[in-house]
Amino acid sequence: MFANLSDHRKGLLLTTFGGLVLSMDIPLIRLASGEVWSVLSVRSLATVVAALSALFVIRRVSGSVRGALPGWLGIPVGFFYGLTTICFLLAVYYTTAANVVFIIALNPMFTALLSWIFLKERPAVSTFITMAVMIIGVGLIVGDGMEGGHLLGDALSVLASLSSACAITISRASSRGMGFASLLAAALPAAVGLYHVVPVGFSIDHPGWILLDGGVLMPLSFWCLATGTRYLSAPEVAMFYLLETILAPIWVWLIFTEAPSNMTLAGGAILILALASHSLWQARVKARAAIVAQGVAH
Repeated sequence: MFANLSDHRKGLLLTTFGGLVLSMDIPLIRLASGEVWSVLSVRSLATVVAALSALFVIRRVSGSVRGALPGWLGIPVGFFYGLTTICFLLAVYYTTAANVVFIIALNPMFTALLSWIFLKERPAVSTFITMAVMIIGVGLIVGDGMEGGHLLGDALSVLASLSSACAITISRASSRGMGFASLLAAALPAAVGLYHVVPVGFSIDHPGWILLDGGVLMPLSFWCLATGTRYLSAPEVAMFYLLETILAPIWVWLIFTEAPSNMTLAGGAILILALASHSLWQARVKARAAIVAQGVAH
């Protein structure tokens, strides 16, 4: 059934599922209730084990893992995904969940700019307008974070967003599936976490939650989102990371009753409205172009 879908629909299906699963990341990190480096190392180690297990199964079934591995470009992609994980998880501990996911909504903007610079895919005027509006929204959130003592966490969120955009752009340029690059990249944050944990020992109150997160949900999410670049443009893939932006604060509010500040909500609303308007406009433009193309063909 999946094989019969068009490439665009495959990409939409993969990235939608990946974004939905990703939205559970922050709630599970919070439920684990552990020290930051312990959570980082256990979550990342679980992802590496899941990736190696999947490769083992693929080798037993097909006799080779060469088709599943991303090649040399997987190294920079893996580095940026690993850096994203480190910055993201640290940000969760240094600012509110809403601030993290709303600021990471800058991902499509960074991806569009990088695609323009390195892939020569010039953004439309509407994209530039959307970027300007998004900067205003993020400015409100970061300004509120400075007053609330969350500046470090907000800065880490910006860095996580930029690093993720770098990984997506390189993945798109390679035209190869980077699913396992994103999974094996967890070795980097695992090493960083273990470096801090080994001298003092692990400290996680409920490790089952973080094992579920790192061993099951994150591998599924990372693989789907990284593989989506084979079928969709880099900015399109980045848009599906925004499912976490919309859903994660809702899960956190329902589970932990952590309500975002009014300024964070205002900035987040600006971001979501800007991106939603841009997506609808782009869909309308593509629909018009398709009609024109059909008319010319006839």
